[in-house]
Amino acid sequence: MEKKSNGFLKVTGILMIIGGGIGIIIGVIAVLGVGLLAAALGAEASLGLLTFAAVLSLVGSAVSLTAGILGVANAAKPERATVCIVFGILTAVLSVLGNVLTAAGGGSFSVVNLILGLVLPVLYLIGAFQNKKKAVA
Repeated sequence: MEKKSNGFLKVTGILMIIGGGIGIIIGVIAVLGVGLLAAALGAEASLGLLTFAAVLSLVGSAVSLTAGILGVANAAKPERATVCIVFGILTAVLSVLGNVLTAAGGGSFSVVNLILGLVLPVLYLIGAFQNKKKAVA
């Protein structure tokens, strides 16, 4: 008998793949932009926080893409739900870290941005926990 795929995990996984792919493209552009800015301003410019933010964006997007791929691939495999849960939590943590970094860098802390950044990872985690329940049942 064929196992039924978790549609919720699959749909949120696809959305994370799309967001992660776009984020990687933007992250590469950001890292290159910081490099060009550093070259233009010279050695006296301190771009440490900006460089860290660009790299964090790139890493967060890669984790999101990986989580999405794992969610789609494991939507019909309840025994693999733990891997999806771990990557869902990593994605949420990196989203919160990005918001904290924005505030630390002098930007305004926005609760709306924080909530919007957590919507998809939380929905993904809900799907992963639904899958885990199937494994136990």
